[in-house]
Amino acid sequence: MPAEIRKVARVILLDPDDRILLMHGYEPDNPDITWWFTPGGGLEGDETREEAAQRELAEETGITDVELGPVLWQRICSFPFDGRRWDQDEWYYLARTTQTDTDLSGLTGLEQRSVSGLRWWTCSELSMARETVYPTRLAGLLRTLLDEGPPRTPVVLAPEIA
Repeated sequence: MPAEIRKVARVILLDPDDRILLMHGYEPDNPDITWWFTPGGGLEGDETREEAAQRELAEETGITDVELGPVLWQRICSFPFDGRRWDQDEWYYLARTTQTDTDLSGLTGLEQRSVSGLRWWTCSELSMARETVYPTRLAGLLRTLLDEGPPRTPVVLAPEIA
């Protein structure tokens, strides 16, 4: 494991119809390489993961009317992106909102070069998706969440190393 691992807060944001909001990303130098992923990002300064989750959600989606819930999942991942390797310790928070209009104006420079939009997905749409989605197995994880509710303690997902 690398010495410097980035602490990340991600958000499983559900609307009143249990749709999940995902971001459509791409490699800045190769727009043909695309994937869907959950909003969120690294902690800044001395903020908590909860604070980072809410800040990132507001910046990346414009959604601020959010009820932040428990940590659902945790995972370690490592992947190449924008010319460097990212080693991350990710915590996924459940959140609910009635605010479904999104706004990308708060994206950082890197995000502006690597995010093409947002989309609300139903669980069945996600399970039929042929595109790459992170974390992998998100459709099944979401189905379990919707059927059984949040886990008592966070589920540790298998590490993903790309």
